[in-house]
Amino acid sequence: MKLTTFDEADLPSSPPVHDPASKDCRLVGDILARVGDKWSMLVVMTLLEKPLHFNELKRAIRGVSQQMLSRTLRALERDGLVARTVHFGVPVRVEYALSDLGRSLAGPVEALGAWAVGARPAIEASRTAFDSQHDGV
Repeated sequence: MKLTTFDEADLPSSPPVHDPASKDCRLVGDILARVGDKWSMLVVMTLLEKPLHFNELKRAIRGVSQQMLSRTLRALERDGLVARTVHFGVPVRVEYALSDLGRSLAGPVEALGAWAVGARPAIEASRTAFDSQHDGV
């Protein structure tokens, strides 16, 4: 009888365990919720071209209320994705621009948007099939 010893590296690896209560999972979830919400994505994509004042941003992003845009900009600033510059004068003007960190988000946001556009027909077909099978349930 031949005995074989195994190094831990030879053992099959188990899938990673994700504990939603862990600090890392909560942090990642919080960040993904921020960058994945509708208004944050639109602000990031809008600010890619150039810095804008609040009202310019509001006009560029159709459907966003003043309060929602204000909340979104504040949260993006808090996370370091947007830089806010106050220009003193009459009237005082505030300009918003993407930080370097915010610019680094543009690639993943564009990729996710492209995926969504490409996957849209398949997702719509899947939804239609699901709804027809579960109609009235």
